[in-house]
Amino acid sequence: MDSNRILVVDDEETLCEVLQFNLEVEGYEVDVAHSAEEAMEKDISRYSLILLDVMMGDMNGFKMARLLKKSPDTADIPIIFCTAKDSEDDMIAGLNIGADDYIVKPYSVRNVLARVKTVLKRTQHHTPADTNTVAYEGLSIETSQKRCFVDGREVTLPRKEFEILSLLLSNQDKVFSRHEILSKVWPDDVIVTDRVVDVNITRLRSKIGEYGKHIFTRVGYGYGFKG
Repeated sequence: MDSNRILVVDDEETLCEVLQFNLEVEGYEVDVAHSAEEAMEKDISRYSLILLDVMMGDMNGFKMARLLKKSPDTADIPIIFCTAKDSEDDMIAGLNIGADDYIVKPYSVRNVLARVKTVLKRTQHHTPADTNTVAYEGLSIETSQKRCFVDGREVTLPRKEFEILSLLLSNQDKVFSRHEILSKVWPDDVIVTDRVVDVNITRLRSKIGEYGKHIFTRVGYGYGFKG
């Protein structure tokens, strides 16, 4: 992965040109694709971030993002959706796929540049403490490799579900409010609702088998992991 290479995927050619020009002025190397199919023909693993439209041709941005998140070679590449789909359900769907941000059109280029900088800063810098394995019985996570294991079997988790599990598992028996989870897992400049936390918790519980019952709900407060 090249630390400053960005892929812009949008079927609006003029918009791609504007984003490419402004991102290159900021020092990034930028490639452009005018469809998801064209983007998927590239070596996606080279990119440090993808700016992705949703409403495109036969393969929309959501489908492309799901394919990328399923592949070990591209699962950790941050994605920012830039789209005219502006409903809360659309935003939740995009974030649940594993996107790092969701920007609604029309947007200012200045806003996009700020979001890109924030996401890259957050995803490319890790502290030395991020090398531990955290476990409870047969459930374990490797925080440095971003891997989750259930009774010896690796389970693929989207970025946000992994970060929620890491937070709860690393602080067993502690209750985190939805607001605390949002502030720790989602960047400050992303506007999401408590419902996003609930949806991710529900999906996480279903993926970690019998250990899902250890993620408890404290009504009126939030969530925790019972050790």
